[in-house]
Amino acid sequence: MSNPQAQAAITNAGDAERAIANLNKIMDRLVETVEQETARARAGKLRGVTELDAAKLELARHYSAETERVRAAKNIVAQSLPDALERLRARHDAFQKVLQTNLTVLATAHAVAEGIIRGVSSELARKHAPSTYGATGRANLPNSKASQPMSVCRSL
Repeated sequence: MSNPQAQAAITNAGDAERAIANLNKIMDRLVETVEQETARARAGKLRGVTELDAAKLELARHYSAETERVRAAKNIVAQSLPDALERLRARHDAFQKVLQTNLTVLATAHAVAEGIIRGVSSELARKHAPSTYGATGRANLPNSKASQPMSVCRSL
């Protein structure tokens, strides 16, 4: 895949056709990568999710650059390849749905992980707190400010 930033502006129908073909190739690879990331996150394979970060970032950079290149020549593309432009728009809408699913799965994984960490922290605080009774005869709840700090390794 050639570097979109190094390519010249679209000036004719041939350039437009090549740019759309390149954008479609980039989008194919990006959709594949995002779907892999979604599948790994759903399966709880978070280490596998992080392995895709560099590839996804690079593909997103190429996608953004090539999209801007096509957008800058919108008039030429619309005049010379109106059907291809409509297919590209429809494909972009489908890609947005794939991204929304991906973001939902990642947000769910984040919420689950946060809930687990909060649960572990609460349990540690409860275990380290002295077991005492208050004036009403009920057990005192541990003070959240007096709990032991918990360290978490953020690398997977």
